[in-house]
Amino acid sequence: MNLSLIILLIVFTLIAARRIGRFRIAIWQAMLGGAVAALLSGEIAPRAALQAIDWDVMLFLFGMFVIGQALVQSGYLYAIAYGLFSRARSSDGLILLILFGGALTSALLMNDTLAIIGTPLVLRLAREHNIAPRLVLLALCFAVTLGSAMSPIGNPQNLLIALWGNVDSPFLTFARYLALPTLLNLCIAYGLLRWMFRSEFHRTPLVHTAVTPTDATLTQRVRIAMLLLLLLIGAKVVLALLPTELTLRLSHIALIAALPLLLTRRIGARLRGVDWPTLIFFAAMFVLMASVWQSGVFQHQLAAADLDLHAPGTVLGLSVLLSQLISNVPLVALYLPLLQPADTATLMLLAAGSTVAGNLLLLGAASNIIVVQSAERHGATLTFLEFARVGIPLTTLNVLVYWLFLF
Repeated sequence: MNLSLIILLIVFTLIAARRIGRFRIAIWQAMLGGAVAALLSGEIAPRAALQAIDWDVMLFLFGMFVIGQALVQSGYLYAIAYGLFSRARSSDGLILLILFGGALTSALLMNDTLAIIGTPLVLRLAREHNIAPRLVLLALCFAVTLGSAMSPIGNPQNLLIALWGNVDSPFLTFARYLALPTLLNLCIAYGLLRWMFRSEFHRTPLVHTAVTPTDATLTQRVRIAMLLLLLLIGAKVVLALLPTELTLRLSHIALIAALPLLLTRRIGARLRGVDWPTLIFFAAMFVLMASVWQSGVFQHQLAAADLDLHAPGTVLGLSVLLSQLISNVPLVALYLPLLQPADTATLMLLAAGSTVAGNLLLLGAASNIIVVQSAERHGATLTFLEFARVGIPLTTLNVLVYWLFLF
């Protein structure tokens, strides 16, 4: 067996077990250990490791962490949440709002953005209404993943498919092919959560406590940052629709939006609030996944299997399964050239499969890791097995729905 693959399997085992004897291991520590092992063993060279790190993603996450932390510290996030969630009168209504509201927001703001902002919010709702944190965290993860499927800007891999695949009228195309099955899959997610966590869906009417921002100055800066974020995302959408080579990178959007919070004498507090462990996790993940792919083990297996890479079942199956091992964005970047020429339905299958892969296992989507790492900073957790217990049957049903609608 290939050494890089052995290292990856050990990392997966550590993330699932989360401890060795009496010692607890954080997700980022397991992934960092794997990346270091790949470097020290010579499975990947230092230069190749640096080139493997997607700095655009890293800077995007950094900027969004700055904004997300300021939203929490100012109290503005919870004030917004009160306006949105105060309409929920039962735990059923609350979970439905998280699922469908989160899905719509994810489609418009990109999944990682909502994962950063949404985690402290749903945990506060869980504490306020006596609901198990793992239930709201799972609802958020599934909402973020499924909602991002129906928009070309919902996640990075969809944007890559829309641009590289030359999809005509990408917003209308994604909506036409993926909106209805995605809405059905959100209903399935609610039904599965309702069944598997039925004891958490109590009949006690929810009483919401009004919240006002606690820091007026910081709230004003956060409002400016959020306005910039929405305007820049809108500009990116417009540029994507126009026949121009001009574009706004994700890192540009997040860093410009974060400037009102960084250009202050309290920049030290802003930097301390950044989720550095999650950034370390992603840098390490890029290195380890590049090491595995560079080894050629998957390419060899695909060649030996003699698969029709255009077949709908192959597109869905490979995009779901390989996304667990090399992440969905690298998977799409590697798969797209192999599909040329590809019709629109095939590209939408790739988008659906690589996105819904995030519901299968914890490592299937970057947004899942962001949610779990952020939850642990706020005193909650969601284990690998807790996620898989719901994620595996949910993904099976999700894939079936997309198959029926797209094939």
